[in-house]
Amino acid sequence: MLKSTTRHIHIFAGTLVQGEMLPDEHNLTLDVDPDNEFLWGEAALNKVYREFDRLVATYKGEDLTEYYLRRIGSDLEHFIRGMLQKGEIAYNLDSRVLNYSMGRPRVE
Repeated sequence: MLKSTTRHIHIFAGTLVQGEMLPDEHNLTLDVDPDNEFLWGEAALNKVYREFDRLVATYKGEDLTEYYLRRIGSDLEHFIRGMLQKGEIAYNLDSRVLNYSMGRPRVE
């Protein structure tokens, strides 16, 4: 199964069926922030999903490759960093992972 995993973005060329990921080169499944490092509002999460859809659309007609998925994952990582810097999301200080991978949190 083709996949791309970054720190905060996991993309699979597959479909989740009854809790199991089944390979499917015609469908991409996105898992955002699997370690719950950030606090997400519904609007912020939807913004990431819309950006994912936009990025996928730019590759329409291209062969599905690991490189293609890695580019999308990397672009989404940068997108999330921008959201954090703008204050649209925040670090989850109750997360089991506190490594501040996108930069140190702002304290007012």
